[in-house]
Amino acid sequence: MNQYIVTGMTCSACQAHVEKAVAKVPGVDSVSVSLLTNSMAVEGSADPSQIIRAVEAAGYGAQPKGEAKNGAGTSARLAAEEDALVDRETPRLKRRLLLSLLFLVILMYITMGHKMLEWPVPFFLVHNHIGLGIIEMLLAIIVMLINARFFTSGFRSLIHRSPNMDTLVALGSGVSLGWSIYVLLKMTYLVTQGAPSMEVMALYHDQLYFESAAMIPALITVGKTLESLSKGRTTDALKNLMKMAPKTAVLEREGQLVEVGIDEVMTGDIFVVKPGESIPVDGVIIEGNTAVDESALTGESIPVDKTVDDTVNAATINQSGYIKARATRVGEDTTFSQIIQMVSDAAATKAPIARIADKVSGIFVPAVIVTAVLVTLIWVVTGHGLSVGLARGICVLVISCPCALGLATPVAIMVGNGMGAKNGILFKTSESLENAGHIQIVALDKTGTITAGQPEVTDILPAANVDTGDLLATAFALEAKSEHPLAKAIVKKGEEERMKAAEVKDFRALAGNGLSASLDGKILQGGSKSYISSLVPIPEDMGEISDRLSEEGKTPLFFARDDKLIGIIAVADVMKEDSAQAIEELKNMGIEVVMLTGDNERTAAAIGSQAGVD
Repeated sequence: MNQYIVTGMTCSACQAHVEKAVAKVPGVDSVSVSLLTNSMAVEGSADPSQIIRAVEAAGYGAQPKGEAKNGAGTSARLAAEEDALVDRETPRLKRRLLLSLLFLVILMYITMGHKMLEWPVPFFLVHNHIGLGIIEMLLAIIVMLINARFFTSGFRSLIHRSPNMDTLVALGSGVSLGWSIYVLLKMTYLVTQGAPSMEVMALYHDQLYFESAAMIPALITVGKTLESLSKGRTTDALKNLMKMAPKTAVLEREGQLVEVGIDEVMTGDIFVVKPGESIPVDGVIIEGNTAVDESALTGESIPVDKTVDDTVNAATINQSGYIKARATRVGEDTTFSQIIQMVSDAAATKAPIARIADKVSGIFVPAVIVTAVLVTLIWVVTGHGLSVGLARGICVLVISCPCALGLATPVAIMVGNGMGAKNGILFKTSESLENAGHIQIVALDKTGTITAGQPEVTDILPAANVDTGDLLATAFALEAKSEHPLAKAIVKKGEEERMKAAEVKDFRALAGNGLSASLDGKILQGGSKSYISSLVPIPEDMGEISDRLSEEGKTPLFFARDDKLIGIIAVADVMKEDSAQAIEELKNMGIEVVMLTGDNERTAAAIGSQAGVD
């Protein structure tokens, strides 16, 4: 799929016209244009230069999206895509709107305040209808020049026989101005012919539409500004994703550590990652062990233990140990880059309902123009005069020109995609987003979704002849040296009890098993039941307690001192306060709720029971 940035589009009629023009290019299998991101995705074997020429022939501009994509590397491509998402339109629209309103307020004061409510004006304009008309004309022209983009876009698309929403704005405002100038000239002619002032005044009051000529582009600019603000918010999530992408890597070359740009990393390179640093590319650990925060990819808030031969992914965070890894996938091939591409591609796809809106908007504008002409002719033919007919025809154009028809659906889709990405929910296509409205079953991850993802100490169970404080103090001293998430729960509990961790010696962390150290000449050990049971005997009653804790969804950690079990401390990832309520609300919507977890079956059953999942 090739992607392009399209310039000059202002409404869904433009979007439909660009799609039709590109679809006719030989070799194009499918084309999808996104008005909200000004992007176009084209599939097929067509030459890019032919596609660009087709867009330009239709009256718009186009260029490949991120021209560095295939040459200068990932960071250049991401920088280009991030730059393309920068909201430059909203500041311009805000300036246009403020200037338009400034001159429009003065114009409305004269046309409505003075004309209808007799508000004061300078003495030389009192009863000077031609002077007032000239000032109204100048103010209207200023507002129209401020919003000249409507007229250049509208008339250009008309010339290319692809009228868009701007054409309605340009015609409505332009006809109002043209007719009003004609009437103003007629007033000057009547004055030179000595016509009574009442006849001139009647023309001034009844047939000048300068305020309409200015009001139309000013009000449409209000709508355009609001639409632009919506577009800006929806691209924030994608920009935040791109900012998370690593920019540098530390490689091991000829025994030296060298920091290089991410684009210089090649498959097979050895890279090192210190605690707290982001992993630059996908790879396999060849030395060291650690816990990795993979929440950027998986949503799992609890870090995952990693050791030799385990895989690591770009944009995840090394939490604890110093590791060396061999790069297996770099650049666009990394899992994280593919996620960014997936979100970007989803913005360019259309939901089925959006395609229906596009078809309607493609014929909507010509139909409105024809209707306006017919309305004008009917009023003139029935003897109401050209001015009355034009007024009615302009009403048809003005009322029809807001882009709600073409923009409501894509705005809803983009806001849905944007809000989803902001909350860690990715939709592969817009069709997937639309189908979400028909969901019958929801599968929820346990850790970090139903639960808080932050383990806490729930039970302290000392063995016979061991004090509770002694057990916690021993565990605190041992776990204080560890970076493991479960260790942090015990450290947190010790700090809450205002303990001070004793300084242990000969500390060792055995990945996947537990810890060992010495304190005051005594050997301390802590870890899983299987690990501790291989070192010291576990009384039957403590084994039963361990099984009960597991059934309650808790993780029992066993601690021994000098070949004797001193107790169990249970740690659990407690359920979020609002999880049960959220699941109940899903059920009330008629949705079946399923929980998925890689945890053991007892823990899963306990949490599932508390949460109320089906």
